[in-house]
Amino acid sequence: MELRQLRYFVSVVDEGGFTRAATRLHLAQPGLSAQIRQLEKEVGQPLLDRSGRSVTPTEVGRAVLPFARAALAAADAVRETVDAYTGLLRGRVTLGLVSGATGHAFDIAAFLADFHADHPSVEVALTEDSTERMQAALLAGELDIAFLGTAEDAPPPGAEFQLLIDVPLVAAVAPDDPLLAHVGGTSVPLADLRERPLISLPRGTGVRAALERGGARAGFRPRVTFEAAAPHVLAQLAARGLGIAVLPAGEADVPLGGRLRTLRIVEPEMRARVVLAWQAAGPSSPAARVLLDRLRESLPEPPSTPAEATASP
Repeated sequence: MELRQLRYFVSVVDEGGFTRAATRLHLAQPGLSAQIRQLEKEVGQPLLDRSGRSVTPTEVGRAVLPFARAALAAADAVRETVDAYTGLLRGRVTLGLVSGATGHAFDIAAFLADFHADHPSVEVALTEDSTERMQAALLAGELDIAFLGTAEDAPPPGAEFQLLIDVPLVAAVAPDDPLLAHVGGTSVPLADLRERPLISLPRGTGVRAALERGGARAGFRPRVTFEAAAPHVLAQLAARGLGIAVLPAGEADVPLGGRLRTLRIVEPEMRARVVLAWQAAGPSSPAARVLLDRLRESLPEPPSTPAEATASP
């Protein structure tokens, strides 16, 4: 039994067929099929069911698959560890990023460019998704590192956090909105938004979780009538009078020609937090560990609360 045969078996399962697996592996299909048959001969059982439109693992194949993946991961780890000790860092790192997560607080593109210049043999796969899905992928080992929006003060079991952004949520409204005359100040109790149409980030984001949790504490369910994944789009919708945008402080500072006013939401105050997250045990590969260490050293300290408290006029 050879590692390459296990890799071929895993590839056929992942691709659902020999043709796609052969393309992925840059092999001729007859050669791939022959190697799989040799593997099945060695283990004495068929590992793949070829009777359907797609190739699927047999019962034995399903039982073998986790061990095949583990063997391949162990072999890759051996190579990466040797490379790390000889000064040649290589491998693949998966980095999750909630859309708009770092905002203006951290230039992720510049960071990755510098990292690539120092470690050109490391491939960084950057993906965007919601906080809920990113966190699940991180805990499942499908992501090495992730920037997440969160409403929590502490990480979930099995994860660690480093805070990047921690600012209050504000209500962004058009200048002629009656809410401004009603509150007569720079803050608004959340209960005053009970009957108003709200504009928010989608479910699964930290800001939305904070809004819904705050609404529960205030005794009502927020009425969200518009959703968008990008905070600047929320601000633009609010400037058009389509509702009140609930945003992290500072995100309403877009070039809208003075068409927005912001009020800090209180009673309860709600926070928008973005964190760098990783598994508590640390990333499994040397490349991911080096990337995480550099990220942790490079992240700025979150702004202090007094500086955040200023609302726009």
